[in-house]
Amino acid sequence: MTTESNKSSTDNRITYETDGYICLIGLNRADKRNAFDSHMIKQLSEALTRYENDENLRCALIFAHGEHFTAGLDLMELQDKWDKGAFEFNDNEIDPWGIGGKLRSKPVVVAIQGTCFTAGIELMLNSDVVIASDNCNFAQMEVQRGIMPFGGATVRFVAAAGWQKAMPYLLTGKNFDAQTADRLNLISEVVPNGEEYERALTIAKEICTAAPLGVKGLLSSAQDASRNGANSALANIHGYLPHLFHSEDAKEGAMAMVERREPEFKGR
Repeated sequence: MTTESNKSSTDNRITYETDGYICLIGLNRADKRNAFDSHMIKQLSEALTRYENDENLRCALIFAHGEHFTAGLDLMELQDKWDKGAFEFNDNEIDPWGIGGKLRSKPVVVAIQGTCFTAGIELMLNSDVVIASDNCNFAQMEVQRGIMPFGGATVRFVAAAGWQKAMPYLLTGKNFDAQTADRLNLISEVVPNGEEYERALTIAKEICTAAPLGVKGLLSSAQDASRNGANSALANIHGYLPHLFHSEDAKEGAMAMVERREPEFKGR
């Protein structure tokens, strides 16, 4: 495992480690319940962009240091930065909330415990697998703060839960627990408190055993459907096949099946 530590007081909002094919990205502002300020937003984007650009990495796991995933946005620190680019990302940067910037091509798993408010819910809704502790407390409470969700909840929360199930929580900002989040299809699994990280890591490792090119193609097609609709995704789906069928990984997959062994994919 390799680790990079940050030095200045505003450079420690996010931790970044690699463990084999996995990138471990930690929210690291536990004294503020990991609330997102402008520095933390920027550093999370930098970490995800670095993961995206590293050909040796196949899956990212976002987790939180401390007892809570995140209290959401640090509204006091961000108050004078709304119109100064705090949530703007260029075409070479990964937007953690998937609104702008570069569209990521590799999977993200999230492990959540304790408080997960507003931007935290939207961060997990923009991920691919979400493992939640049974002690989680969720709230999309922007309407209680004089604003509205702007990190994707108006689209993804509604798409996951359905209009009639989503709106009672979006329109009121009221709290809900992990079991409710599971019923609303906002998360993948609920596990006992303290087991969320290891469960998420297990799934990240399983993803890393799959063919990287196949995973990228699958994710791209699913994103196409989510953003542009089923007809667009179905019309484009055969476009992935020539590259995949002529890859070394496709040959390896076939040989592994014939030889009755686990495949060893190289991403080529």
